[in-house]
Formats: sequence, C-alpha cells, structure tokens
Amino acid sequence: MRSRQPNRLREIIRQGDIALGSCLYSFSPALIELAGFCGLDFCRIDNEHAWRQDQSTEDVLRGGLLGGLVPLLRVDRDNPYLIRKALEAGAGGVIIPHAKGKADVQRMVEAAKFHPLGKRGYGGLCLSGKWGVDAGEEWMDWSNREQLVIPMVEDVGALEEIDEIMATNGVDGIFFGPADFSISAGVPLKIWHEKVVGAVKTIVETADKYGKFVIYPIGFPQWEQVERVKELGVHAVELGHDVSILKSVWQKSIGSFRSSH
Repeated sequence: MRSRQPNRLREIIRQGDIALGSCLYSFSPALIELAGFCGLDFCRIDNEHAWRQDQSTEDVLRGGLLGGLVPLLRVDRDNPYLIRKALEAGAGGVIIPHAKGKADVQRMVEAAKFHPLGKRGYGGLCLSGKWGVDAGEEWMDWSNREQLVIPMVEDVGALEEIDEIMATNGVDGIFFGPADFSISAGVPLKIWHEKVVGAVKTIVETADKYGKFVIYPIGFPQWEQVERVKELGVHAVELGHDVSILKSVWQKSIGSFRSSH
C-alpha cells in the first residue's frame, strides 16, 4: 500500500518557492487533471459561487488527485458538515470564505481537525481514508497535519484581527480575496489601490511571523502582473479561473479573425 505523502502545496512553500495554482469553476474533472499535468501545484475548486452537489464535487477532487496537484475546496460557508465532507472526499484542504476573526477560524479548525486540535467526527469509509483500508490513527494524524485549513480574508474587520487569526493553532494559511476586500475598504474592484496592497503586505508580514502562508489570486492574463505580485511577497499565486481563461482566449481569437476581414 502506498504511503501517505506530505501536502505538496505546503512543501513547495517551505522550500522557499512560490506555489502556482488555478481555480476551477466548470467542475470538469478533465480540466483539473489537465491543470495538474501542466505542472500546477494546486487548484481551488469553487463551491461557493459555482455550487455543485456531492457527487460532482467528489469526481473533481479525484481528478485533481489523478493530475498530481493539491485540490482545495472552497466551501460556501463555514458549515461543519461541508468542511468534513470535503476532507473525507479527498480535498487537500478547505478554503472558507469571509472569516471575520478568531472565533470564526477557531470554529473552522474544530470542524476540520480531529481531536485534540478539533472536533471532527470520525468516518474512515471515504476516499481520504482509502475506504477503510488505511483509516486508523495514522490517517487521523496525517489529516490533522496535511489537510489544510485556509480561511479567506475578504473584509476590513478581519484585517484588524489578523494577528489573532494567524496565531490560531490549526490554521495553515490565508487566502486573500482582493475583490471583496476592495469593496469592504470602500474602493470597489480597485485591487491595486494602496488600501488593498497595504492590507496584503500586512497579512504577508503576519504570516511570516507565524510560519504560515498567503495565497493571492490574479486574473487573466497573469503574465502582465507577475512582477507586481512578486513584490507583494505572497507564498502562492492562483493564476485565474478556467472559465475566465477560456473566455479571454476565445474572445481574443474571435476578435483577431473578425478584425482581419
């Protein structure tokens, strides 16, 4: 039986490299497999805005694992049932939107981690537990250590509690939401506004202090923003959404052909 591996996303960051990923809106198992085969390190599966039911979510998680990347599932709220189901189904971590402060993230940790870190109920007949073949104490320890808990900072109020959030035992990193944060800061969708950039830098400094990471998403085309993003000091970068990438490529291709006639 194959031994369990460390979480690739965190290992890359520990080595001092920037982890690269993308976001899946389409819930296509083939696309997330392709993302892994292309060399991406992780993929956020968006189950907040692009909601799907359990079976299609499980299929996409399997696709990510087959492609060799770390599938991260963004749940639509910090519901203990949804968090547990995602981790049992094979997610390498959960991303929980709109964390407000320490009380929120502590509740997330309790849902995601087994005792003594949390209150997650035991259920080993799942993909993560290899359908009961390898679902003992070692699996529980591995789950506590390698399945990541990643709250999203999307509100000014959360920034005010960022030290307490980062200090929470069981929180592995932060996913920054620039669009929602800009709205909360009163500068809607101006993601390079000084208020937003300053917030990112504060979060990164706090993450470094506690030995944790920050994931930052950038839109398509990403190559126009590489240097600006590197200057932020973030540890992982999400390179757009599958749907927006396809949209942009198709629009550009159609425009190129039609403008030549």
